[in-house]
Amino acid sequence: MDFRSGQRALQHGLGLLLCGVAGTLAWQHALWGLLTGSVLVVIWIGALSWSSAVRPRSAPPSPPVAAPDAGNAIALRLLLDAAPTALLGIENAGAHTLNRAARRLFATEDRIVPVPVELLDGRSTHLRYDGRSWRIDRVEVAGAGPVRTVAALIDVGQEERAAEARAMAELIQILGHELLNGLAPIVSLSESALAAAAVPGGDPALLTEILATLARRAEGLQRFTEGYRALARLPDPALRPVPVGELVSDLARLFAGRWPEVALATEVQEDLAWPLDRDQVSQAVWALLQNAAEASSVGPASNGRVALKIWVDAGLLIQVQDNGGGIPEEVAGHIFRPFHTNKPDGTGIGLSLARQIAHAHGGTLTLEPAPETRFRLWLPER
Repeated sequence: MDFRSGQRALQHGLGLLLCGVAGTLAWQHALWGLLTGSVLVVIWIGALSWSSAVRPRSAPPSPPVAAPDAGNAIALRLLLDAAPTALLGIENAGAHTLNRAARRLFATEDRIVPVPVELLDGRSTHLRYDGRSWRIDRVEVAGAGPVRTVAALIDVGQEERAAEARAMAELIQILGHELLNGLAPIVSLSESALAAAAVPGGDPALLTEILATLARRAEGLQRFTEGYRALARLPDPALRPVPVGELVSDLARLFAGRWPEVALATEVQEDLAWPLDRDQVSQAVWALLQNAAEASSVGPASNGRVALKIWVDAGLLIQVQDNGGGIPEEVAGHIFRPFHTNKPDGTGIGLSLARQIAHAHGGTLTLEPAPETRFRLWLPER
């Protein structure tokens, strides 16, 4: 084997090793996107190894040494079979299984008969099969014989359950932390009030001050509990065609009454209508407007500006942008967490509830990378 072949085999072997490490970590931490990417890279490396092995050379071939390619093939097969994601090879008019998960799903050792039409349609991103919903992630493979596409079938239900489990664990942790933080000073103040009341001829003003502080802390805990109930009891959205321009006009009037010192610019197509739950979406957009108004009014109040723009782009896009100082990078990763707030009187549920409303509609709410704060709420067409 010449130097280039040995170097190529070494590179492929290192690539497979790194993909194996990444795949193992992804499997342990339920990072299905990283796991799928690792498997697809392994397939790509395998295709390169196969292509380089069969490509004709102008120079006389060196004596064949099969050990590196055989080792790569064995490692590739082991990695593919260990992957929990079903992987398929798709040709022009057919498909076959590439790993154990796919063979188990389609009950075949190789060819899939009949082939679901969604697999052969390169534009299809979802598949309903075996009573479950699957997302189709495709990668084109060049120079790999008849196989033109490798598809990974991601169990949507499993992803949702894993995400719900992580969210529930985080919510329980936050709930316990906040309740303990709220109850500890209430217990301490109650003990202080009892001690002050037990002193003969005690200071009534001191007792009044303690009780007033105790009442404020109890009110704060009540607001937190009401915020948690609002998150936990969000009903399913009732979708009806809503004139978007009318919704924006209502929000603009409310905004002008609440923040007269902040300028609000709106941009929306007048005759645009979209199927959505008007009350829920209004609440979500109002939370974004409130967040933007408070951010833009920090500092000189005379130049606060907020922009609300709505347009259609593979769905309904609602964008809220302000001219505040932006959200620091170390804070941006936590803004959608329930009850996370930097405001003294904030509940920390506005953005979390807005994202939950977006997800209930099958959409998303994201913070876009930009010097100014810019949120985008996307709702799919139903």
